[in-house]
Amino acid sequence: MPPKHRKIAVMGFRAVGKSSLTIQYVDGLFVDSYDPTIENTFQKQVKIRGQDYCLQLVDTAGQDEYSIFSSNYSMNIDGYVLVYSVNSKKSWEVVKVIHDKLLDQKGMNVPLVLVGNKTDLRMDRVISTEEGKKVADSWNAAFLEASAKENHSVPEIFQALVMQIEKAEGNVPEKSGCVVS
Repeated sequence: MPPKHRKIAVMGFRAVGKSSLTIQYVDGLFVDSYDPTIENTFQKQVKIRGQDYCLQLVDTAGQDEYSIFSSNYSMNIDGYVLVYSVNSKKSWEVVKVIHDKLLDQKGMNVPLVLVGNKTDLRMDRVISTEEGKKVADSWNAAFLEASAKENHSVPEIFQALVMQIEKAEGNVPEKSGCVVS
């Protein structure tokens, strides 16, 4: 089976760790120095549930609530990783604005994963896991908390998103209680 090509945009407020998550996933490195991203694209070959994927990850420049939502981020993108920092109320507000703009551009049923990053900053947390989960559920999105620094849940973010994309395309059987043998 040939690999499936999937293009994923990683979006969120500046300094929430979009580049750190992307680089940790692609290269297995934690990049500590903060250099605002212009926009980078990374490639990663992965196998998920026996299927090969060629993922193209678009690490976007940080968005704020006023930035024009570039049509590049709605064209030919299969799914979205929306990142906020668990220690930033501002990034939490901005991620909701980004989600609304996304729905305006793409319509409903956008494959996405909501990610609360920087769980390693335990003492600084201001957004609870429950809050994140509740919003993700209301968006019909997958939800994960992660730490790019500790490489906690990083691959799971992208695996969950690929599953969301496949589900949106009708390729993943829903889990059901019955077993066909």
